[in-house]
Amino acid sequence: MAVKLRLRRMGKKRQPIYKVVAADTRSPRDGKFIEEIGLYNPKTEPATINLKEDRASYWLGVGAQPTDTVKNLLSKAGILLRRELESQGLSEDQVNAKVDEWKKVKEANTTKTQKEEKKVEAKKVETDAVKVEAKEEVVPEASEETQSEEKAE
Repeated sequence: MAVKLRLRRMGKKRQPIYKVVAADTRSPRDGKFIEEIGLYNPKTEPATINLKEDRASYWLGVGAQPTDTVKNLLSKAGILLRRELESQGLSEDQVNAKVDEWKKVKEANTTKTQKEEKKVEAKKVETDAVKVEAKEEVVPEASEETQSEEKAE
């Protein structure tokens, strides 16, 4: 029996929440599964990923193949990095230290990009405000001209 780690769709219309499950390849997307190993919510900002690392490692260890999306989720959670470091023969302390360092760097990068996005958004708001002010200045002048033309007639 071939096993895949894949997503199982849950939730309401336009509000998807996915369970990460280990399932037989022959079963349908939302059908029978062997074990639930996590939860993925793409609608939150940033997307929420809750995975049972030990169970995901177990299933990968026994040959379960993750789908592309689940592979990306496992990578973002650091599970694939941990497995790769363990396969290189590093001790558990070394693996934990490298994974913690990776997570700190990743967190620093995300906060840096969020700050940059806020700066870009603030500049955009400022330019929009300047454009609106410029339009408001033009509109009263035009109305004064039309008023003087009306008085002349």
